[in-house]
Amino acid sequence: MTSTNGRRRIVIMGAAGRDFHDFNTLYRDDPAIEVVAFTAAQIPGIAGRRYPPSLAGPLYPEGIPIEDEACLAEICRAHNIEQVVFAYSDVSYEHVMHLASEAIAAEADFVLPGAGATMLQAAVPVIAICAVRTGCGKSQTARHLSRHLRARGRTVAILRHPMPYGVLERQAVQRFATLDDLAAADCTVEEREEYEPHIAAGNVVFAGIDYARIAEAAATEADIILWDGGNNDLPFLRPDLMIVLVDPLRPGHEATHHPGEAALRVADAILIAKCNAAASADIARTAEGARAVNPAAPVIRGASVVTLDNPSVVAGKRVLVVEDGPTLTHGGMAYGAGYVAATEAGAVGFADPRTSEVAETARVFELYPHIGPVLPAVGYSPAQLKALEMTIDGVDADAVVIATPCDLAALIDIRKPVVRARYEYEALGEPSLTGLVDGFLARLAAGQAGS
Repeated sequence: MTSTNGRRRIVIMGAAGRDFHDFNTLYRDDPAIEVVAFTAAQIPGIAGRRYPPSLAGPLYPEGIPIEDEACLAEICRAHNIEQVVFAYSDVSYEHVMHLASEAIAAEADFVLPGAGATMLQAAVPVIAICAVRTGCGKSQTARHLSRHLRARGRTVAILRHPMPYGVLERQAVQRFATLDDLAAADCTVEEREEYEPHIAAGNVVFAGIDYARIAEAAATEADIILWDGGNNDLPFLRPDLMIVLVDPLRPGHEATHHPGEAALRVADAILIAKCNAAASADIARTAEGARAVNPAAPVIRGASVVTLDNPSVVAGKRVLVVEDGPTLTHGGMAYGAGYVAATEAGAVGFADPRTSEVAETARVFELYPHIGPVLPAVGYSPAQLKALEMTIDGVDADAVVIATPCDLAALIDIRKPVVRARYEYEALGEPSLTGLVDGFLARLAAGQAGS
């Protein structure tokens, strides 16, 4: 049923990222379409906002409401929605189809936009680093390549997958070159986890909401863009070289999540990450699964080397491990690099944060019961940061291993000895990632990139 104003009514399902990008590229300026609402999932606290008129454009003088995904069927029926557009990532096929069934039962079509319709063409060459799941090691790979590209005389800009969780009017185009930039933007822990290591590596990071403007801004400062993808999403810019990571710690996930399989199918090269931490049988199984999806792409193996700032603080001690949040939550991992590093350093026990009586912390474990005896660094709001602080303070542990890539101790008061775990990409044999990129640079110089 078409609305009384003659426009086709749709809802875009998202998580403050791909949904806004798809709106900007597909629907914002289309007078035949009325986006009635966005829905929000995965990230706490992002529903109840409004996509503002300054970003929504002249067809939406009052902006667009962002509702909780749980209200999807109600919204569809109340507003005679004709089409539901799915626009977020790192979700199982079963999850996607349950939502499709909900939309169909509410008499709406369920749509998955194609990659080509939403990829923007940048003014400079683009290397995209993507993955089949959250937590495969994209950012450390991007940092490794940024250093290599600079050594080859290239000026590099990092474009991060969006994380606009705050005041949307302020987040259209964001540029981060210093830690002060992060503080001025009121970045969440998740944003800091992604931006701080790049800044420490000497990179300038661009992110936000309007990626046409973001790509334009980045191209004025760099002669090559590195797309550091989030979750397992496809890039927002059309890549000239597409590298997709698979994870041997999660063998069999090469073709189980959306849109990770799609990313793997269009990869120019496949990187099996974390090979130093995985069993050889799982590495082989992961390689076999990746080749079954994309037999043409070369397969590269790499390591994720984890180091502790001061291992002696951990040896023989009972520790609390604080891990990267998204890797554990919608990434589905039971534990991460911090747990592995603490074990290797001789920790004799792990304090379980489930013993905490902090309500915010208990809620995280209720939502993600698969998490092991580690604490995800969930800090999307001041209340959640305070909950992290109270949980760490209340758990019986001799030391705290911080494996989130951001400096959590600078954001909250931790009254226990703190050791940071850091992880970086390391090459393993041939073919190598840098060799692949050098070949790409040679094609660029010869005017043959993308051929």
